[in-house]
Amino acid sequence: MPPPPSLVFSILCFLSVFIFTSSSTPNTITLPLSHVFTNHPSSQPFHTLKLAVSTSITRAHHLKNHQPNPLKTQIHPKRYGGYSIDLNFGTPPQTFSFILDTGSTLVWLPCSSHYLCSNCNSFHNAPKSFIPKNSTSSKLVGCTNPKCTWLFGANVESRCCKQNTATANCSLTCPAYTVQYGLGSTAGFLLSENLNFPGKILPDFLVGCSIVSVYQPAGIAGFGRGPESLPSQMNLTGFSYCLLSHQFDESPESSDLVLHTSSSDRKRTNGVSYTPFRKNPSSKNPAFGAYYYLTLRRIVVGEKRVRVPKRLLEPDVDGNGGTIVDSGSTFTFMERPIFDLVAQEFAKQVNYTRAREVEKQSGLSPCFVVSGTASFPELRFEFRGGAKMSQPLTNYFSLVGKSDVACLTIVSDDDVSGGPSVILGNYQQQNFYVEYDLRNERFGFRSQSCKTRV
Repeated sequence: MPPPPSLVFSILCFLSVFIFTSSSTPNTITLPLSHVFTNHPSSQPFHTLKLAVSTSITRAHHLKNHQPNPLKTQIHPKRYGGYSIDLNFGTPPQTFSFILDTGSTLVWLPCSSHYLCSNCNSFHNAPKSFIPKNSTSSKLVGCTNPKCTWLFGANVESRCCKQNTATANCSLTCPAYTVQYGLGSTAGFLLSENLNFPGKILPDFLVGCSIVSVYQPAGIAGFGRGPESLPSQMNLTGFSYCLLSHQFDESPESSDLVLHTSSSDRKRTNGVSYTPFRKNPSSKNPAFGAYYYLTLRRIVVGEKRVRVPKRLLEPDVDGNGGTIVDSGSTFTFMERPIFDLVAQEFAKQVNYTRAREVEKQSGLSPCFVVSGTASFPELRFEFRGGAKMSQPLTNYFSLVGKSDVACLTIVSDDDVSGGPSVILGNYQQQNFYVEYDLRNERFGFRSQSCKTRV
């Protein structure tokens, strides 16, 4: 379980003494991305799969009920079902791997030689840490720095500054942060640092220097809506990626994440279908403001439209219902009423025998015993504006355990309600070119092999 907040705060206060020593364009950027999964012994063939299922559901709990000239980089698939990018911070630059996450906003990395990570032993490589004292551009963010309000709100000075009758005496640093994710948490201090790209340096970038984490072995690059996110700090007009197929290992293959920095880049991309982003609900839960909402009109199995109640497909004023797209989730999540209708429709149209034992072992359902070449009805998501995302079969049915059993790779849970009712995960985005057009407030996609560059 995560350490209590009082312990986290005490550790942060103690370790902060050791972190610092005193020291005084192209139009686009492209970075590489990759997948994220853990190695498990062959005697436990369903362990990794069950981890993907459980983390997708836990992630859904978090997202639904969370409380408060191209620049390119490579995207890498990981064992645990996510995708990562490498970013360079500091002077001289220090390189770190970050999980690409469109469902959160803060960019943070393991930090200081005293970094503690609990429940991280199951991950292949121990995280290396950013060392602020080795960077001449590292600065702690002060209480009066406007960027402090991005995480703590306009009244943050009253929390960390001593007031007098004449002027505020604000020599203190911005408060320590704690971020809770679907699986684990992280806590640390905010830094102002240089973010380095080839031929381009972004000074005074707000980045989290995490000292304590639980089940978060790598940093996270928040690409959601919010002033502290990477797209906002870089003033991007959009970004796009193409996710390689999951192998649930550390595949050496990668594809490109493209960061669009100029409005001239934002013409309609050939072959891409677009749907407008839906206005975020004015919810009491501010976390929902970070999400990219889409209007999912209908779900089609074969040629049969699944009769999903409209109230589940459109968010209400409290943010309950509706659809978001989330690169940090592995399998797409559907609330139970939607999932049951979709699963039942597949069961009606499929003549294969159910594999009940595999369903228990894998956490996926429904599963079917197949022979020879498997054939399943098409799964299609239809969005506002006429955009239709027809899923390749490998994106929604996968062979698991025995080679003759195929399972639906969409998940649900009886114990989660409220928040978005559909979370479009990265497994269902495999081998699609995906575009977040922030300037024109639209989401685009086209089916393609991601083994070739975007």
